[in-house]
Amino acid sequence: MNMCKAGYGHLLLWLPVLAMAFGGAAVAAEPPCPHCLPDLIAETYDSGFPSAHDTYNGMGAASDGNIYYVLCSTTHDVAAQMYAFDPATRKIRHVGDLTEACGEKGMKAVAQGKSHVNFVECRGKLYFATHTGFYAVIDDMEKIAPPPAGWKPYQGGHFLAYDLAGGKFEDLGIARRGEGILAMNMDVRRGRLYSLTWPTGHFVRYDLAKRDLRDLGPTSRGGENGTGANYRTLCRALAVDPRDGSAYFTIGDGAILRCRYDRDILETVPGEDMKKDYFGLYDPASPGNMAYNWRQVIWHPAENVVYGVHGNSGYLFRFDPAAVRLEVLDRLTSLASQRSGMYDQFSYGYLGFCLGPDGRTLYYLTGAPIYVNGKRLAGKSGTSKGEAKGLEDLHLVTYDIPAAKYTDHGAVFYRDGGRPLHVNSIAVDRDGSVYTLARITAGGHTRTDLVCIPARSVFPGTGANAVRPTPGHR
Repeated sequence: MNMCKAGYGHLLLWLPVLAMAFGGAAVAAEPPCPHCLPDLIAETYDSGFPSAHDTYNGMGAASDGNIYYVLCSTTHDVAAQMYAFDPATRKIRHVGDLTEACGEKGMKAVAQGKSHVNFVECRGKLYFATHTGFYAVIDDMEKIAPPPAGWKPYQGGHFLAYDLAGGKFEDLGIARRGEGILAMNMDVRRGRLYSLTWPTGHFVRYDLAKRDLRDLGPTSRGGENGTGANYRTLCRALAVDPRDGSAYFTIGDGAILRCRYDRDILETVPGEDMKKDYFGLYDPASPGNMAYNWRQVIWHPAENVVYGVHGNSGYLFRFDPAAVRLEVLDRLTSLASQRSGMYDQFSYGYLGFCLGPDGRTLYYLTGAPIYVNGKRLAGKSGTSKGEAKGLEDLHLVTYDIPAAKYTDHGAVFYRDGGRPLHVNSIAVDRDGSVYTLARITAGGHTRTDLVCIPARSVFPGTGANAVRPTPGHR
């Protein structure tokens, strides 16, 4: 990777880049040095949903070869929309309206505006859940907004199944009336869905065979609906151990919690937690950060362990449930961020973290500082919610697990010089191309939509169906 004398060499062309998402301020890229060329050029797509807003998670690569994703809405009367992208034909198909999928069409209830969970495939169906997108900002914090006159309140997040072959949705029911579903995963062997609700952080599970939904109660004091000492930022990711069906998640105080399948109870994992010096020091009652929660996690089937990233610090870790041991492995932040010595701009860290189709490579979409006239562009000094505190670049990082090899593949730009903004989702297709959902500005209008970083850009010299080289080859 080429790095210019300012410590950052991935600025595209000589054109100004508009920062439409941050007060409309324009930030001009510095002219690149002769040896500092852009590393990754992303392709953008138009799904035909101009009001689409930021999506967190909300996508996945399915067995039929398609990339499925949800584009969100923040208005009371427009629902989130689900799409399928075929990498072979480069065509997008509209799959459905999530309010309709939940059986709420014509109800005049606040829309199912979001899906903030990844898809889990089981026996030819994609399982996922819905969330509210209609908020009121109170004391700089997002709360469920009261419905407009003539409208019913938000009804609550639904568990949904989508049949890949038949193209039909199945509504499995509401997880907790009036609350959205913030995090979800599935024990595919036993047919059980696990979730956390927002804003209070109740743990809810749904058994497919028995059609049985059970609320196991609050997990994090008042959750993000709490105030003062009762406030806790909620975990956004659950890991499931397929061997015994246990589901794992964290709380802001640092404890790792486990839902036992055999006893249908929640318990604290004894002898291990997320309170590591390397992750930083936090007041769990202070909003605007993830505290000691992990940000994103995946189950690694070959090793029977959880790999995850702590959001604010960007450290990669491995958690072995059998040994009850958590090891800090490496820092996955971009090289530019590491050299700056500063945290990145997104206050919660990044959700774009997944295991690639080869079963050995972790993919991570993360932030990086922007330099203007040799000076790092700083954002807001603080915030009380999950947001980007300032403009930043997007980098793709890979980590080869067996080789313990970290590679920063560089910054990602659009062909017109624009930067992908507000990125918190990821999917990797069979050839190693990376997909995400990001803000795109065209014709003076900004929307969130599908973005692809082609495999040939990430791993030069590989064809569409070639076996890509081991990460770190550069």
